[in-house]
Amino acid sequence: MLRGARRLLPPQLRGRELALPRWARPLSSGSCTAGREEKPSSFLGTRWKDTAETVIIGGGCIGVSLAYHLAKAGMKDVILLEKSELTAGSTWHAAGLTTYFHPGINLKKIHYYSIKLYEKLEEETGQAVGFHQPGSIRIASTPTRVDEFKYQMTRAGWHPTEQYLIGPERIQELFPILNMEKVLAGLYNPGDGHIDPYSLTMALAAGARKYGALLNYPVQVTNLSPRSDGTWEVETPNGIIRTNRIVNTAGFWAREIGRMIGLHHPLIPVHHQYVVTSTIPEVKVLKTELPVLRDLEGSYYLRQERDGLLFGPYESQEKMKLQESWVTNGVPPGFGKELFESDLDRIMDHIEAAMTMVPVLKQADIINTVAGPITYSPDILPMVGPHQGVRNYWVAIGFGYGIIHAGGVGKYLSDWILGGEPPFDLIELDPNRYGKWITTQYTATKARESYGFNNIVGYPKEERFAGRPTERVSGLYEVLKSKCSMGFHAGWEQPHWFYKPGDEIGYKPSFWRTNWFEPVGREYKQVMEKVGVIDLTPFGKFIVKGNDSVKLLDHLFANVIPKMGATNISHMLTPRGQVYAELTVSHLSPGEFLLVTGSGSELHDLRWIEEEALKGGYNVEIKNITDEMGVLGIAGPFARKVLQKLTTEDLSDSTFKFLQSRHIKLSDIAATAIRISYTGELGWELYHRKEDSAALYNAIMEAGQEEGIDDFGTYALNALRLEKAFRAWGAEMNCDTNPLEAGLDYFIKLNKPADFIGKQALKQIKEKGLKRRLVYLTLETADVDPEGNESVWHNGRVVGNTTSGNYSYSTRQSLAFAYVPTELSKVGQKLEVELLGKNYSATIVEEPLVLTEQTRTRLQKKACLKLLIQGSSFYQLYKQLEAIRTVSTRCPATHHSPPLVHRPHFENQRDKSEHANKDILLPYADFFK
Repeated sequence: MLRGARRLLPPQLRGRELALPRWARPLSSGSCTAGREEKPSSFLGTRWKDTAETVIIGGGCIGVSLAYHLAKAGMKDVILLEKSELTAGSTWHAAGLTTYFHPGINLKKIHYYSIKLYEKLEEETGQAVGFHQPGSIRIASTPTRVDEFKYQMTRAGWHPTEQYLIGPERIQELFPILNMEKVLAGLYNPGDGHIDPYSLTMALAAGARKYGALLNYPVQVTNLSPRSDGTWEVETPNGIIRTNRIVNTAGFWAREIGRMIGLHHPLIPVHHQYVVTSTIPEVKVLKTELPVLRDLEGSYYLRQERDGLLFGPYESQEKMKLQESWVTNGVPPGFGKELFESDLDRIMDHIEAAMTMVPVLKQADIINTVAGPITYSPDILPMVGPHQGVRNYWVAIGFGYGIIHAGGVGKYLSDWILGGEPPFDLIELDPNRYGKWITTQYTATKARESYGFNNIVGYPKEERFAGRPTERVSGLYEVLKSKCSMGFHAGWEQPHWFYKPGDEIGYKPSFWRTNWFEPVGREYKQVMEKVGVIDLTPFGKFIVKGNDSVKLLDHLFANVIPKMGATNISHMLTPRGQVYAELTVSHLSPGEFLLVTGSGSELHDLRWIEEEALKGGYNVEIKNITDEMGVLGIAGPFARKVLQKLTTEDLSDSTFKFLQSRHIKLSDIAATAIRISYTGELGWELYHRKEDSAALYNAIMEAGQEEGIDDFGTYALNALRLEKAFRAWGAEMNCDTNPLEAGLDYFIKLNKPADFIGKQALKQIKEKGLKRRLVYLTLETADVDPEGNESVWHNGRVVGNTTSGNYSYSTRQSLAFAYVPTELSKVGQKLEVELLGKNYSATIVEEPLVLTEQTRTRLQKKACLKLLIQGSSFYQLYKQLEAIRTVSTRCPATHHSPPLVHRPHFENQRDKSEHANKDILLPYADFFK
């Protein structure tokens, strides 16, 4: 049996650390095991400088990579400060795994760049990096895991990375010492492998110095002082450095750096262990190096280390260990290249799983166990970018997998710092995704969950429940929580879908249609035929006011500034003309605006607005009122009728028009009402004090009893917006897209006088012509629907990707948005969309699939006016209105039903006669006002 599994390990070896792998240091025992005593190389004295363009704090692989990339790109005066020696902290003891794979979309780009950089780094710097690329295999031993691999294949198909779904025979060929008993399939990435973290960092350091960066150590930062002009003073025992910006790359010391300026970065050190075996005869005789193995059910990775094996598990959240004392008391002074005492009992289940899967481990000797600190954020992803609320303070912290991220993140941040905008969309790493609602307890609880869930099945629409709810709940949370399945949005709880008797309730994730599919169709019908209410409180909400508010917004937004009492949809663009954000802008009073954005981009957008206000010297006040204001949405053909019962304000179409806003009272509750709805149906968004949410909700629900009012959630909202062909920021548009290819031309006013950000770039894009376009697809599928990021095929090759998708409850088929080359973007073009290993035929159709309420109303009014001029009867009027209603769905040549909207009901044939009473037109009364 594997020696080191404590019950079988000889007593004289228990608790003892033997020879480490080549990159590690000799160890001694103790609660924290000390590393090699050595005098770190110093670059102080003659090369010390007291001014810098950028000061990087932290000399692990992330910080050194950033120094390398900034200096290589031509930035002068790049200084890196390290309190101990390079690689101290987490870098030096890392297992060094490198992989092209990532379950997300954007981080694939980071991984890809890192590997391509590491392949050529030795040649560039003359420093060996110890890079091995035997490939890697993820093992599927359950049918659900095979579905997950098929799901991941379509998400990788439109990226340059090689990735293959392989069968047991090929797996056995690549990894001959594997027990194939339970193996069903594998996900194979040929270019994956592992690298020596110490050598990698030294090569990056050599490159950084070659291009002019200063790497100063040991130099401890003792204080940070912001200056009024946005620059910083960095205090050290060697003197003060004046710099234009700071980048915190301090690993598990990052919290201490943040505290110096009043920030509380949500980070916590995690104990991660791996074991190294001595020579294994069956490994030694292999002619080629084994690929890295990831047994997902066993929750461990395994790779070849010389003629033995290196094995690293991820324990369950119940068994894993946090170093919580470092959060409350700080990292112990002097901690650098030290380790924790190992604890094999904690990983025994994983050891046994590994011995079952790789039987040669049973006879192997453990020559070392490495137990070191790595830093986790609550959601396992690092925090990368500028920080909201503090000028010129950047972070690259919270890396649980820093080796594979180092190259790509260094390049990404360097490009952003030098170019003034993110080079591509990476909002999932935005440090501003965490706000003041984050607590130390939440961070610890989520880090436990995230570590323990390292290898769980990654389903679409995944929810994780540890640490919830946070303090960030709407005024309706207690009212709604037992009636629905809640989703987590930037700390908020928001209903995804609602339960009814007979429903299978709860969170039931699947790659196929699951328990929410039919209930969401019911909510869709509720909004289309009657009236529904949705909690939209998580929206990000800002007030911008002051003498220069109009000037600032005219500079920020590509759309015109709405007039007093009006609202519009506006986009903030980057200097390159990409879509940085989409917001709803309402002009409340002279010089005062309400800006509304999605929950996930609250501080992302606020930081951009604040930065531009400061850079331009605009005289404005910007206030984040997200946590103060509740928002209710009401939508459906009876929305006006219900709200009218609660107010003396005239809500008729002629008085309260689409995209107008005004202050009203509803059942004596003050609200800012905006006539807008993401459903595309008649509706309002009602902004009010959060403490009034429950009272307002109850008043609306009581007033709507006669109309059959009910709740609906965000899943139904998404289905409704997709049928109306409404774009979503983060899907159809982001920092990877320009508004012209996204079909946002209507909102972009290139002829407005103001020289808004991105205007000149957009003119150039328009002049050169587009290479791709966003198209609208219908698909015939079977029990599965697109959700976005699937590969789009044409003539046997991948030509694009979907951005979002859903089931159309109106036309009873799947639909999706997708980006494809312009030559394949015409209506009627036949394509294929890959879903779970199968290509489904798709057709580009004219958008939208269902006309919006405003368009239907306009067409009906136009038709009515024409018939009235002609002296037509009531019945002829009704028939024309019904005809417009019926064709409001753009159905293909199939037998799909028309849209589910309210129909007037006839009791008998007499009502259908030419002499029918005018009451048959009552459902359309608003059109005649």
